[in-house]
Amino acid sequence: MARYVKDLVLNKPDDFVNFMMNDYLQKNQFAMSDWKGEPAYRAGDAMMEGYKFLKWSYINGTLHLEAWLKGTGGGEWNLDGFVGTLQKKPYKNSLEQLFTALQQEIPEGQQPGQGQSGGQNAQPIPVQTVDNSSAAVQALVLGIASLIFAFIIPLISILLAVVGYSRARMGSGSSKAGMAKAGKILCTIGVIAAIVVWVLNILVTVGLLIF
Repeated sequence: MARYVKDLVLNKPDDFVNFMMNDYLQKNQFAMSDWKGEPAYRAGDAMMEGYKFLKWSYINGTLHLEAWLKGTGGGEWNLDGFVGTLQKKPYKNSLEQLFTALQQEIPEGQQPGQGQSGGQNAQPIPVQTVDNSSAAVQALVLGIASLIFAFIIPLISILLAVVGYSRARMGSGSSKAGMAKAGKILCTIGVIAAIVVWVLNILVTVGLLIF
């Protein structure tokens, strides 16, 4: 088993941790799935950015989190190392943002979610959640770059699109979701254009060799 494993001592209320984790999972489009018979959250796709998985639990004030990518041959990739770095780095960065948000100070005597589970007069307090707005901006920039390079260096265009698509997924639940959506569309167009240009270049080259 090759996984990124994190045990983070928080000593925070359960409802706070549950809220933060569910917020992160929703914003990054994770859904409950299955990994070889093991329940786990999954996000991503098979074509552009691959599948990423996550499991977590919170017991006695300690968050236990496991994260991995589906590697070649159906195995597990942890989030370190050069192989698959285009998928690993943004995923690991998003988890580090989550850990920072989880460690924020909660005003003494107040707990998030009291309005739902506490007394009638109790009000839930605002907390700082993960906002992947920077990822949305990066997705748009990478999408534009991918479209440009599709007509210059198709391979670079595809690499930029893969990174941009991953950033777009991260930014889709942020305050700049529109940019993330535009970036995803541009990345998709960039990949299609790059493939078309690549094929045309091959056909032209073959034609020149024949004639």
